[in-house]
Amino acid sequence: MGLINLLIRDPLTFALIAVPLLYSVILHELAHGWVAWRMGDPTARMMGRLSLNPLRHLDPVGTLMLFFVGFGWARPVPVNFGNLSVGRGGFILISSAGIIANTILAFFSILLLRLLAPAEQSIAGTALYFMAQINVILAALNLIPIPPLDGSKILMGFLPAQMGHYLARLEPYGFFIIIGLFFFGFLHPLVDFFRWVILSIISVFLF
Repeated sequence: MGLINLLIRDPLTFALIAVPLLYSVILHELAHGWVAWRMGDPTARMMGRLSLNPLRHLDPVGTLMLFFVGFGWARPVPVNFGNLSVGRGGFILISSAGIIANTILAFFSILLLRLLAPAEQSIAGTALYFMAQINVILAALNLIPIPPLDGSKILMGFLPAQMGHYLARLEPYGFFIIIGLFFFGFLHPLVDFFRWVILSIISVFLF
């Protein structure tokens, strides 16, 4: 079910989901560009992508899919790996940056929920709950090792060059493969496993 139905039925809940979702996706992409910039590639900075302005990141088709289908995407931040002064390690770190950003956002959302202990039905409590859930799910989804998701690029950083090339060739068909695998339920156990790993890591730092 897309967010458009939620907007019609419950505008407040829509806002409490849509705003955290929007900025979680933006910060995910911004993290890729920021880490690339710190490692020597100014492409994202020169193109104005190191910004919190949603208009610089939103993909028209991805945004429509989000509202009408329930999932979507932002425009990937451009990275010129030829500008980097580091090798595979830098490639892996840049590819991991969005996932790390989402995990950090989830951590602080859960931490604030524990410290502030807002009432369960309060606006603050609901917003923090959705912020935590959205970021855990975004991090888990992006760990799937199918192009164009970040997990595939992290995997490419560890694979021999020829195998990484074969994996990269799947990218034009990646979203169709992912949607098909989700439709038949094959990816649900993998996403659940990644969610468990992320929440386990967060829980280590909460105690």
